[in-house]
Amino acid sequence: MTSPSILYEADLHCHTTESDGLLTPRELIRLAADLGLKGIGITDHDTIQGWREAEEAGAYYKIQVLRGIELNTDWQGKEVHILGYEVDNTSCYLNDKLRSLRDAREQRMIEILKRLATQGISICADEVRKLTKGESIGRPHIAQVLIERGFVKNIKEAFERYIGLGAPAYVPRYKLTTEEGIELVRQAHGIPVLAHPGMQRLDEGIPAWVEVGLQGIEVLHSEHKSDDVSRYRAIARQYKLLVTGGSDFHGEARKPGVELGRWGVPIRVLEQIQALAKLN
Repeated sequence: MTSPSILYEADLHCHTTESDGLLTPRELIRLAADLGLKGIGITDHDTIQGWREAEEAGAYYKIQVLRGIELNTDWQGKEVHILGYEVDNTSCYLNDKLRSLRDAREQRMIEILKRLATQGISICADEVRKLTKGESIGRPHIAQVLIERGFVKNIKEAFERYIGLGAPAYVPRYKLTTEEGIELVRQAHGIPVLAHPGMQRLDEGIPAWVEVGLQGIEVLHSEHKSDDVSRYRAIARQYKLLVTGGSDFHGEARKPGVELGRWGVPIRVLEQIQALAKLN
């Protein structure tokens, strides 16, 4: 029986413990099954390591799994997130690039800890690594240590006071350009989708990104208002792009109020992406 809070059949933007989510891939799939979802997109940051566990759980719970990844890229000083669906996990080029991105995350973590030390907060890198169950270290893991050590009360405070943009321990992260991110997904025979464009009003970049291979826009998202949905649906129609959607689920303690399945798409969109990937 479908939960009354679920509005869609498939949530195509979800994170697990392989990056900065709170549920393992299996736990996420089980939750999706409990809620009555038919499909889930696994889109961890810079890693595809959660796929196998998710697919095994998907077979058990009868949930269709869309294999994905989320790449943080840079365009004119703005952070642009590209979702890559159904990329070829055997691609040496893809795996080498992802390894470089994860190494850059590790170096960024070390630099953030150095800056926190200048604020009188001494944290060992191993404390952060212990909270990282997957391959990809992120600022939420540092925030969790700050919470556990009593320096802040929640993740929002950790970012505002210490590690967010403009805060004393903020360190910019190495990013691909948006064009490089799109091309990386296409070279790995995947489907590149622009994630939550309404968060930073990325409209003017879309024509150029379509030229280099963008194939979809995430229209439905937890940070999009109704006018964002209308605008990006129209842009998707104009450029003949896939309309995708997802919650950007991480877990309640990490992203309060962002519930699995409250944002998403019909299951046919998941199947459409899988079919299109076979042609890339």
